Amino acid sequence: MSRSLSLSAYLAYARRAGRAGPAPERPRPPGPLIWAHAVDAARADTLVHLAERLAAQRRGLHLLLTTAATTPARTDTASSVIWQAVPEDNLPAAEVFLGHWRPDICLWTGGDLRPALLICAARMNIPLYLVDADEDNLDRASWRWFPDMPRAVLSLFTEILTRTEGAARVVRRFGAPERIVTVTGAFQEGAMTLPFNPAEREEMAGLLRSRPIWLASRIHRDELATVLETHREVSRLAHRSVLILVPDDLQDCAEMRAMLDAQGWRVAVWSEGEMPSETTQVILADTRGEMGLWYRLAPVTFMGSSLVSGQHGRDPNEPAAHGSAILYGPNVGRYLNRYSRYAEAGAARIVRDSPTLTAAVQRLIAPDQAAVMAHAAWDVASRGAAVTDRIQDMLLDRLDRLDAAR
Repeated sequence: MSRSLSLSAYLAYARRAGRAGPAPERPRPPGPLIWAHAVDAARADTLVHLAERLAAQRRGLHLLLTTAATTPARTDTASSVIWQAVPEDNLPAAEVFLGHWRPDICLWTGGDLRPALLICAARMNIPLYLVDADEDNLDRASWRWFPDMPRAVLSLFTEILTRTEGAARVVRRFGAPERIVTVTGAFQEGAMTLPFNPAEREEMAGLLRSRPIWLASRIHRDELATVLETHREVSRLAHRSVLILVPDDLQDCAEMRAMLDAQGWRVAVWSEGEMPSETTQVILADTRGEMGLWYRLAPVTFMGSSLVSGQHGRDPNEPAAHGSAILYGPNVGRYLNRYSRYAEAGAARIVRDSPTLTAAVQRLIAPDQAAVMAHAAWDVASRGAAVTDRIQDMLLDRLDRLDAAR
């Protein structure tokens, strides 16, 4: 009875506490829609990654991503992601929001539970899943006025996946049923390997056998001078070293080729069918679709579009998935959470200019040095992939069961 009174009191408060506000302007897309909420920017990035994987597995699936109004929305998300500010935690706003979007599933990450919104979703028979729950985000100051509210809210979830055993103890203490709580570790975007042609990989490995190789991936044209200066210094130490150069914008290829020719580099141009010879110093990888090959060949990767002010970096999950040590510049705001995670694990190192890039490449071009970082990168990437795989399978299985019941 106390639980019922507490719940009724909160819902009465939540109905009086605010206005519904306008309905979202964007229409609900046809097909399955998963509503996912992120309590911070790092989890939002992870959910964007999950959305890309889900869309690849199930045609027409969209992910409605909600965040606090203070969390900046990324503008480079896939078309399968709809980014919205989470509505106020009152019943009128929740009813308008959920009535408009009609999600098939709710995936709530972290914590910061919003009772009115979640209770409204449960009343509309939307399956609820709490993942990546952590201790810092589970407590709510307002719950002291409604002591039975945590139990009422947590019991709405079909499954609760926690980051740590400590977080699992918290949700159990709050009243979550033991049977729905599982410790999985952190929900972080996992790295997926890119496709490649095995015959090309075997041929290139034979041609470049025993030669030191490093990769400059997604290079902005204003970074080229720095990269070439680094390669010249690296070549003084390792005379047979090879640079694989991948432009970020293919429209810059002609300008880059001209600079390579002007500086006297011996270049093999991939788009022209040229294979490296014993004297090749630079492979200009001026096509798309071969990144899986280049990452597999190079034990060291400098991720470009990160040295020049105004750029935002490129995804470090790519080299990590293929066993390549990661170097990057300071301008990686778009992927800062990912780079920070790899850097903390000893898998990535920041550089700022030609001298620091040169020192890093010279150190890591030794296979044993690169192997330590590459192993750490793979370890981080694979841990994230395991949890992501579990959540992806959980969601797709629930969608299949919902389809079968219709």
